[in-house]
Amino acid sequence: MSELFVATAKEMQSLDNFVIEKVGILPEILMERAGHGVAETIRELFPISEGAKALILCGPGNNGGDGFVCARYLWNWGYEVEVLLFSSEERYRGEAKRNLDILRGLGVPISPLKDLSELEEFFKYLKPTIVVDALFGTGLTRPLSGLFEETVSFLNEVRSKSPFLKIISIDIPSGVSADTGQILGVAVKADYTVTFECLKAGHLFYPGKGFAGEVKVVSLGYPWRFIKEATDLVPQRTLLNERVASALFKPRKGYYHKGKAGHVLVLAGSQGKSGAAYLTALGALRGGAGLVTLASPRSLQPFYCTLLPEALTLGLPEREGEVSEEALELLWKALEGKRVLVIGPGFGLGAGPQRVLWAILEKAQIPLVLDADALTLLSKEPERLKRYRETKIICPHPGEAARLLGITTQEVLKDLLGSLQKLVDLTGAVVALKGPHTLIGDPSGKIYISSIDEPSLAQGGMGDVLTGLIGALLSQGYEALTATALAVYLHGASGQSLHKDKGPLGLLASEIANHIPQILKRWESNS
Repeated sequence: MSELFVATAKEMQSLDNFVIEKVGILPEILMERAGHGVAETIRELFPISEGAKALILCGPGNNGGDGFVCARYLWNWGYEVEVLLFSSEERYRGEAKRNLDILRGLGVPISPLKDLSELEEFFKYLKPTIVVDALFGTGLTRPLSGLFEETVSFLNEVRSKSPFLKIISIDIPSGVSADTGQILGVAVKADYTVTFECLKAGHLFYPGKGFAGEVKVVSLGYPWRFIKEATDLVPQRTLLNERVASALFKPRKGYYHKGKAGHVLVLAGSQGKSGAAYLTALGALRGGAGLVTLASPRSLQPFYCTLLPEALTLGLPEREGEVSEEALELLWKALEGKRVLVIGPGFGLGAGPQRVLWAILEKAQIPLVLDADALTLLSKEPERLKRYRETKIICPHPGEAARLLGITTQEVLKDLLGSLQKLVDLTGAVVALKGPHTLIGDPSGKIYISSIDEPSLAQGGMGDVLTGLIGALLSQGYEALTATALAVYLHGASGQSLHKDKGPLGLLASEIANHIPQILKRWESNS
């Protein structure tokens, strides 16, 4: 499968049902493949050696059944294995029950667990080096309680004290919400998670990501070609990794000139925030725009002419260091011949910027990219953007998203996918919800989730570069969702590359912008 999808628990259940009921792959075959995939991953990570001991913690459902299959393979390969049941044997059904019976027949040690003291005893005498968390899968929606809560807390405590103990979770760490990444009371702190066919939001979004460890995706043999052709069950969320992003990139071929690359107008900057406008224009230039005009208060023009001679400049009337309403006459003329208007970074929050923004949303007929101060101004009447008929892209961080939605930042972070959809519905725009694993969505329902979580980008000015980069790609003819996704990945990949070269701290936004051509060069050479 060339794409890696990000699925919800409900979507995975629908896919499972289709593969079983319509395709005809038996559920016991899927469980066999799942359990074998987990065991094979363990064998690759921790080859059999003297003293290799695996404790398999099996919950009441099919996740426990996957654990039974995993236990059988590990036992057969020579690992010392002990299976602990967190449910009475009578409660297991179907393929899970059959695999439990197979273990019994083979003589694999199996013990029901009644209380925490018994688990503590197993750790004392077995001294496991591997623990497999097969307690709960993606269907868990309520907080862990009772023995499950006690077990997870104990397991995490033991892991924190023993560098030799490794925990492998099946599908998702027990206690992590598959759909949001939120923690349901307590959650297993895994070293590795083995999931099946698709990633889940809980693997990518914090705090769940911090509990999943390294995530391995194992194929169960889903016939994706048939699923794509015959159903609408394919998840609309795609992991935006190097392969996907580089496939979106179109190398320049044949006769090319700056007119083909488009002209971006950047409306940004105010007294005290002049750097934001500079970084936005720099991002647009480094992203390949043929021409960039930086429109800002007249008092800032000498600064930009000196610092960024590659950009054209337009000095605008100002009041108290911010663009004033009198700038509109110049702006209407400046929009002629431009392909994209980027507005917002360092723009200011006073009456002048507010009136200019409202006028643009009412009268302009040009694709827009809005960020930063433009989003804060827009939050007063976000429905104005939905009425704007041209292409529109917004790039909020969680705080800006919260202002637009009228909720708290914490509420945004608790449900990133839900917040993204609300922003799309509210504005009708392509939305890049920035953060670790930035999400990009549009009104069609298609969503990209960046594979990159780069902490070196947590510094002022990084978002300004991204905004300019989006504008540049849009001006070169990329469709809005594609331009946004491509820009997000290029921006993150530049950060990753510089992190490896210079370290994780102290990278400048201008360095990220200036390194983008290196990423594009890599893609062009591979195309």
